[in-house]
Amino acid sequence: MTMKLYCFGESGNAYKVALTLGFADVDWEPVHVDFFKGETRGAEFRTLNVMGEVPVLIDGDTVLTQSAVIQDYISSKTGKLGGQSAAERREVLRWMFFDNHKLSGQAGPLRFNMNFLPEDKRNADINGYLSMRLHSALKVLETQLDGRDWLASSDVSIADLACCGYLYYPEAFTFDRAAYPRVDAWLDRIAALPGWKHPYDLMTRAYPPAD
Repeated sequence: MTMKLYCFGESGNAYKVALTLGFADVDWEPVHVDFFKGETRGAEFRTLNVMGEVPVLIDGDTVLTQSAVIQDYISSKTGKLGGQSAAERREVLRWMFFDNHKLSGQAGPLRFNMNFLPEDKRNADINGYLSMRLHSALKVLETQLDGRDWLASSDVSIADLACCGYLYYPEAFTFDRAAYPRVDAWLDRIAALPGWKHPYDLMTRAYPPAD
């Protein structure tokens, strides 16, 4: 049965799931969500996800939300991308929690504020704070990748696919790959894997909103 992923191209969290589905060789199809026209805030969408967010994954009767939960589900169901041992599995989860709280949790709002929020609503102080927190997290990634190819396991895992989720986007959000050479090389390793695609090639963009 084909899984359905409710998503749109600008969502780094949806991109994490789309990459995971592809790398796990799962049969799936995207269902475009018109985020910038308010679709996620509508009553119909909230019957899928009361939080009013993408991604949402539908697999038969199973409906899942939150990218880390969905990634874990795909990994558990397929036996792929989850680490080679129980210890590696715990390490994978540790880096996914780090991503949610420290990395994507800063990169996502900062990128949104700098690119998609109306200019008169952008707050330089807030963006400066988010940027500081983002670069603190990037320094942790740079340290972790010293002498190793992957963040948490002996092979690529959902931890890598979580932490890279916002780092391929072209929009400015104070991230310069050249400033983090180990992160840069790691992103190149992921992009060289069979099945990798840029987020805007995997999912339809929602911005700018259609007239």
